[in-house]
Amino acid sequence: MMETGMRSKDGDIQADSTSAGGADGKSRRLGRGPSLHKRQAILDAARTLFLQRGYAGTSMDDVAAHAHVSKQTVYAHFVDKTRLFTGLITGDIADSKTSTHPLIAAMPHSDHVERDLRDFARAHLADVMQPELLRMRRILIGEAERFPDLAQAWYQAGPKRSCAVFATWFQALDERGLLRVPDPMLAAQHFNWLILSIPVNMAMSVPLDGPIFTRRELNHYADEGVRVFLAAYGPTANV
Repeated sequence: MMETGMRSKDGDIQADSTSAGGADGKSRRLGRGPSLHKRQAILDAARTLFLQRGYAGTSMDDVAAHAHVSKQTVYAHFVDKTRLFTGLITGDIADSKTSTHPLIAAMPHSDHVERDLRDFARAHLADVMQPELLRMRRILIGEAERFPDLAQAWYQAGPKRSCAVFATWFQALDERGLLRVPDPMLAAQHFNWLILSIPVNMAMSVPLDGPIFTRRELNHYADEGVRVFLAAYGPTANV
């Protein structure tokens, strides 16, 4: 889903994502065949360790051991831990941009707004509440001072992009008389955070060893978020 988000195509992030693969040219020559497999193994190991131990608690030696490659191989692909972390996060941001949901394109044309918003909200919340994505959110918040461009890229590709899409929905539905939305972007932010804020905020301060909520509980948060949103922005709302 869009909020999962984690690759900025702008400014410093683009430069970092290039160098994350080895701006010295050596890593670019390693980007084929077995070396491509090793690079992916390094990224997978780094993701596991960063999510478990955080940025400060993970060393390049740890990544090499977990990926079952030599430390020299890790440095051949990523010249230091900063470039490894940057490469991992920018890659995850790029991957998140390919995810979609059937209702994203269909929502502006919906004839069953309450049902379709509820169905989307349930899927959206379930996606955001995946433990791996919650851990990544924590890391990026915690490392925002050290990696401000990465944190901003995550925000642009996740919450900001989601709300931009939702705003187009609500403008179209307003024009069709199915909602009353004088400020589509504000309505989009209300929709997003009515659904996400309670469970996501709770998840930021508890262990993530297993599910925090049952599917029924998450569905309840999603359904109530949609109910409150429609009370404010439905066709008979006093806005």
